[in-house]
Amino acid sequence: MEKRTPVFFFAPFVSSTMRIEPAWIDYNGHMNMAYYHVLFDRAVEEGFSLVGLGHDYLEKQKASFFAAEIHTTYKRELTMHDRVRVTLQLVDFDEKRIHYYMEIRHAGEGWVAATMEGLSLHVEMQTRKVSPFPDDIMANLAVMKTTHARLPRPAVLGRVIGIPHKAEIQEALSASGTRH
Repeated sequence: MEKRTPVFFFAPFVSSTMRIEPAWIDYNGHMNMAYYHVLFDRAVEEGFSLVGLGHDYLEKQKASFFAAEIHTTYKRELTMHDRVRVTLQLVDFDEKRIHYYMEIRHAGEGWVAATMEGLSLHVEMQTRKVSPFPDDIMANLAVMKTTHARLPRPAVLGRVIGIPHKAEIQEALSASGTRH
């Protein structure tokens, strides 16, 4: 059976609508931070299954992809009755890695609840070692990247965590023309 490259991808990929589970609400009355990652993970599965990296791939090829690094920002609270969709943008890839950016958005109002930048590695499951993607997956990733390259590069990519010093804050304010 011949494997074919998909004709197109949406830019960005948009997940199915997901609901907030009651058990995910913490004592602060909002969704606990761990469950943002559950939503991101579900959307990664949906999005990258389109390039052939779903559960069937694991079963047939005995390979998968593992998260190597993530950076998450929490922008707005999610509560019990919120419904969300997650967007996924393929930023880059090479023979063994995929770099992507995601946003959890309120399904009805469109505001961003959280963002996540991720880097995942292709892994051969029997050896548990990083290995190259097969040619058909590389071709599918190339089509997805070409489609997603039309999107603006997210400004938060590569963001570093830290507490800015007063001098850096003043410099940033001066550069933007804001005065305090």
